[in-house]
Amino acid sequence: MKKVLLGLLMAVGLSGAALAAGAGFPLDKAPQRTNDMAALQNGAKLFVNYCLSCHSASFMRYNRLRDIGLNDKQIAENLTFATDKIGDTMKASIDPKQAKAWFGANPPDLTLVARSRSSSAGTGADYIYTLLRNYYRDDTKPTGWNNLVFPNIGMPHPLWELQGERKPVFEKHDSHGQEVQLLKGWESVKTGTMNQDQYDQNVGDLVAYLQWMAEPAQNSRVRIGVWVLLFLAAFTLVAWRMNAAFWKDIK
Repeated sequence: MKKVLLGLLMAVGLSGAALAAGAGFPLDKAPQRTNDMAALQNGAKLFVNYCLSCHSASFMRYNRLRDIGLNDKQIAENLTFATDKIGDTMKASIDPKQAKAWFGANPPDLTLVARSRSSSAGTGADYIYTLLRNYYRDDTKPTGWNNLVFPNIGMPHPLWELQGERKPVFEKHDSHGQEVQLLKGWESVKTGTMNQDQYDQNVGDLVAYLQWMAEPAQNSRVRIGVWVLLFLAAFTLVAWRMNAAFWKDIK
C-alpha cells in the first residue's frame, strides 16, 4: 500500500514537473550510465518499486529487460507483479477511472519521460535527476514538501524514506538593489536509509534506466554508427586513390 501511495503521488508531480522544465533553475548533469548493466538493473528495481504502481511504461515489455543482463526467472521473481507475464507490457496496477477521479487525470506514461522532458536548460535526464535531489520539508505546503526545481510542487517526495528529510539553508544577497536568497546548504531534519552519496547514486541509476527505457536500442545504434563512419572513412580513402590511379594518364 505504501508503494502504491508513493506511485500515486509521483503521478501528479511528474506531470506538473514537465511544465517547470527549463524554468530557470540550474540543472545538474545526470551521470551517463546507460552502458552500466548493474546500474540499469538497480534502476529497473527502483522503477518497479516506486513508479510502476501508478505510472505505466506501456511501450516496454518485461522481457526486453533481458537486454540489461536479466534472465526470465530474475525478471519474473523480482520485477513483475503476481498477475503479469514475462511478455506483457509494463502497465500500472492503478485503476484509470480511480486515478482520474482522484487527480483529474491519469498518471502519465513514463516510457519516454527521459526524452520528453528535455528543454533548453538540459536533457530530460538532467531534469529528473535534479528534481528528485532537491526536495525539502516545507510545513507551509499542504503536502509538507516543496522543491527547489519546481516551487510549490504538488507531489510529495516519493523517495523520502531513502533520502530522509531536510531543509535548505539560504543566504541573503543584494542583487542590483534587490534582496535575493541563495542556497547555502542543507540542514538535516531526519536521516533516511541512505546517506546523500548513496541516494545520489540510486537516483542516477533510476534516471539511467529511464534513459535506457526511452530508447533501448540507443547503445546499439551508436555502436553501429561508429562502425559505419569508420567504413565510410576507409572507403573514401580507397575511392580517392582509385580515382587518382584511373585519371593519372589523362591530362
